[in-house]
Amino acid sequence: MASLVCPFYQPAKLDKAVSSLDWLLGNWESVEPGKGSFPSLKDFRYTEDLHFAQMGQPIINFMFNASDAETKKILHRECGFIRMQTGTNRVAFIIAQNSGLVEVEEGELVGKKLSLHTQALARPSFAKEPHVKEVSRVFQLQPDGKLEQTLSMSTDKQPMTQHLHVTYSRLA
Repeated sequence: MASLVCPFYQPAKLDKAVSSLDWLLGNWESVEPGKGSFPSLKDFRYTEDLHFAQMGQPIINFMFNASDAETKKILHRECGFIRMQTGTNRVAFIIAQNSGLVEVEEGELVGKKLSLHTQALARPSFAKEPHVKEVSRVFQLQPDGKLEQTLSMSTDKQPMTQHLHVTYSRLA
């Protein structure tokens, strides 16, 4: 996948409210294809770009773009905002997906590990079934500077199951 420069980046001083997330900032690309699986899907491999940027506000903007590792066909896109509750390690991701799913995930930042879980979901009335009911994701910065993401989900037909796992390296 060709790497994209984050289109909403504007150099600015990092707001103190999100300064503990400074390790996420920048552009990331999957090191090798990530692995995707779910009981109702055929296993697949994908590449993904992550873009985290700030503009001096107490939020971080993000955009994720995933493509099929072989065909390069776009599979999934997410964009949104990250907020932190002032004076705590509580974090919220506000996410819009190209599938129509809109999520609020909340969790905690402990060191360089961010663990999130669904707080709210919304989707168009005509969204494809089965419907996602719950999402749990973990971002972990590894000692070698690589970023790992693991995402699990449940649907109205499947219990919580690991769905995605991928490792990224930061682009220069």
